Order: sequence, then C-alpha cells, then structure tokens
Amino acid sequence: MSVVELRVPSVGESINEVTLSRWLKEDGSFVKLDESLCEFESDKATLEFPSEATGKLIHVAKEGDDLAIGALVAKIDTSVSAGESTPSTPPAETPVSTPAVSKPAEPAPSATSNYATGHPSPAAGKILKENDIPATAVAGTGRDGRITKDDAVKAVENKVATPAAKVEAPAATPAAAPKAKDVPAFSRDTERKKMTRMRRTIAKRLVSAKNETAMLTTFNEVDLTELMALREKYQDKFVAKYGIKLGFMSLFAKACAKILLQMPEVNAMIDGEDFVYHNYADISFAISTPNGLVVPPIRNVESLSFAEIEIELKNLAGKARNGTLTLEEMSGGTFTITNGGVFGSLLSTPIINEPQSAILGMHGIKNRPVAVGDKIEIRPMMYLALSYDHRVIDGSSSVTFLVKVKELLEDPIAMLLDI
Repeated sequence: MSVVELRVPSVGESINEVTLSRWLKEDGSFVKLDESLCEFESDKATLEFPSEATGKLIHVAKEGDDLAIGALVAKIDTSVSAGESTPSTPPAETPVSTPAVSKPAEPAPSATSNYATGHPSPAAGKILKENDIPATAVAGTGRDGRITKDDAVKAVENKVATPAAKVEAPAATPAAAPKAKDVPAFSRDTERKKMTRMRRTIAKRLVSAKNETAMLTTFNEVDLTELMALREKYQDKFVAKYGIKLGFMSLFAKACAKILLQMPEVNAMIDGEDFVYHNYADISFAISTPNGLVVPPIRNVESLSFAEIEIELKNLAGKARNGTLTLEEMSGGTFTITNGGVFGSLLSTPIINEPQSAILGMHGIKNRPVAVGDKIEIRPMMYLALSYDHRVIDGSSSVTFLVKVKELLEDPIAMLLDI
C-alpha cells in the first residue's frame, strides 16, 4: 500500500492554526488529484484544501478540530483505483455539485474531456448556485477543465460588472437569523456550541480594542435632504451607465476620504512609539456574515469614482457572503465605516478596528422636525458617531472631522466640484 500524507499547508503570514470546518469528501471515498477535500477556517477566511494525489481518502482529523500548520489532516491510499473504494460512513451533507465517476466498464475518457470537464468543485457549485449562474456558462481552468472556486468568483465578478446587474449592495449584509425553535413551557434546556475560529478572533480583537486603546466617541447629525435629492435625480442615469445603483456608502466614503487627507491624524495609527501617517485613504467596510463581522478595505478611495466604489463594495459583499474573501482582500485599511442603520440602529458607539485609530458609525435615516432658519421642517436626519483613539486623535480633531464630513454630505455638489 502506498500512502500519501496530507498536512495543513501554510495559509498566510502570522496564521499558525486553522479549524477543519467541513469535510467535502467522505471517509473512504475515491478522490482525484486537485479535488477539494475539506474546508479550513482561519482567523480571516475560509479556504479549500485540495487533494495532493489520486486514491482512497482516509480521514485523520475531524470536523471542528483545531489544527496547527503542518498537522496531519488525512491520508490518500494511492494503490486504490476508482470503483474499489467505498465510503465508510454515509455523507453528512450532500455536496452542491458532485462529479460523476466513470464506470469501469466504460471507455476511458479522452485527454480533452472527462468526468471533470465543466463540473464545479463543491465550493464553486455553491457560489454559482447562490448567484444564479449556470455551470455551462463558466469555463473551467482546473485540472481537466474542472470549474474551480476562482473560476466561480470571477464569473460572479463578471456578472456584477455587467450593466444588467441592478441590485444595490448594502454596506453591511445582515447575517442569516437562526430559525426559531418550538420550546416547551418552563423549559430549562441549554445548548452548547463551539465558537467558530472567526468568531473567537473577533472576540479577542474587540476586547483588545477596548483594553489597549483610549477609545472615545463623539456624535453629530446630518441632514440628508440634498443628498437624497441628488440620488433621486440622477439614479436612473447612473444605473443606465454603470449598471449599479448610487448608494449612500460611496457618497459617505468619498466625503470621509476627502477629509481624511485634510486631517492625517484621523487617518493615522500607532506602531510602537511612532505615529504612521497615510497619504491615501484605504477605507474598510463592516460587512456582517453568518460567520461573523468582516471588514475588507477598498483601497485608494480618494482616487476612485462613485461607480468604482459601488462595484467594488458589491464584489466584497458578495465574496463575504460566499466565504471567498482572500487574505489579501481582508488585510489593511486606514479607516473604517460601519452602517448599523441597515439593521434599524438609531445610535451606537462603534469599536475601533485596530490598528486603525477611528471608525465612523452610520445609522438609520429618520424624518424628524428640525429648525431650518426661522421655520420647523421635517427633514431626513441621520446620527453619525466617530469612535477614536485619544492617543492619536485629539477631541477637537474628532469634532472637526465630523463637522467637515457633515458639511460635505449636506452640500454634495460642493463635494462633487471639489470645493
């Protein structure tokens, strides 16, 4: 018997451990080279683990196991051929798309077309299904023409970039709510569930931000009358030209980017005993997923158009929902925007996204009576919150930043004219 040992590969700098979140192939099944065997969950992303050989799969690690880099995950018995391998246990979950295995009696597939040609991997099949993209519309670049996760992600990106796409991506995607259970009267039952690796990482970072920074929050409110009128006036033309709606996020992001370059201390961070200032605005956007909150950045927001920001935000939100964000897409950022308003929040105190020094919290838009000159009028108002690290940003700077952002949003034409 010839056995190949499969071990946890290096998945990124500073990541020393992963969690085996899900087996995609059952124990004892026959697998091909490069077929996805399982999914690993790191601190930042979910990654597929491909087979390094063809043969019978022998599970070593279990779902939910925490594994160090280099730990043994499984073994492949390469002496076993197709048809000789039988799964030892029934599959726990039916994969989204399972490639058909050729029967031994049938002629061998040709070099240009075989069982893998045009078939998506389990993760790729899931992405294509969630985005209503048929596998026949995707060209596979994997072994023997198999559709890989990267192929599926590119297909989604191409669909987003097409003018036909007319769905606006929110700044934060609400996580799927757990299904309600029928609980008997006077129940005292409890349920214990292990935290996912991402949730554990989020918990540690939030506690660190509270304990390691001198965090304060300042508030203001913005009248969105002019901004909403601008969106209503030009929305149809914007969609016709770019294939995506003009949302609030691109407008808020551009306003923040403009002021961040004017006030570099708000765009700075601490590194040891030094302040690090940035001559660019890489803005992270908080996106809620079933596995937890992620904050991928859009780089050089100050140099992007409103359409480019909206398209990139839609791409990131889609990847976050599908669990296909790469480590590179999750890294960096000099400032963060979070929008609790999509969940109905009226006011909150967001927590800093370390090592950044400030985060802007958007909230729900509510019609409220306000004084406009000598009159009382009903206006669409939003509370803004800026949480900041007082070690880097003085109180006067935080207030000034919010006031400047407020002025740009209340006079969006001035922002568009760069005056």
